[in-house]
Amino acid sequence: QVHLVESGGGLVQPGGSLRLSCAASDRTFEYYHMGWFRQAPGKELEFVAGITWQGGNIYYADSVKGRFVISRDNGVNRVSLQMNSLKPEDTAVYYCAADSQPQSMYAASEYQYWGQGTQVTVSS
Repeated sequence: QVHLVESGGGLVQPGGSLRLSCAASDRTFEYYHMGWFRQAPGKELEFVAGITWQGGNIYYADSVKGRFVISRDNGVNRVSLQMNSLKPEDTAVYYCAADSQPQSMYAASEYQYWGQGTQVTVSS
């Protein structure tokens, strides 16, 4: 069982930056592939970014490519999402997710463990 806790959300103006963190409780964190997803009001859960267990492969949604950076530190069981040049359409609840062998890094259904989410609001 992997317990995930997100932090770092908040209110930011358009063009601003936020850094989300996801802390994992399990010592086997380094063996899990990790993803960030988000859900805006009235919309479906969507993939944002993903990183494989050693960080060798990284994936981004087209909507965030060039603006968001995912990274992980297996030494402290943490995955982060640096979000720059934020837009109002980035407003959503952001979730981190973990799975040892997802068939697809992009599909939410492939992740077994989820955090409780952190709200990101981009507004002037």
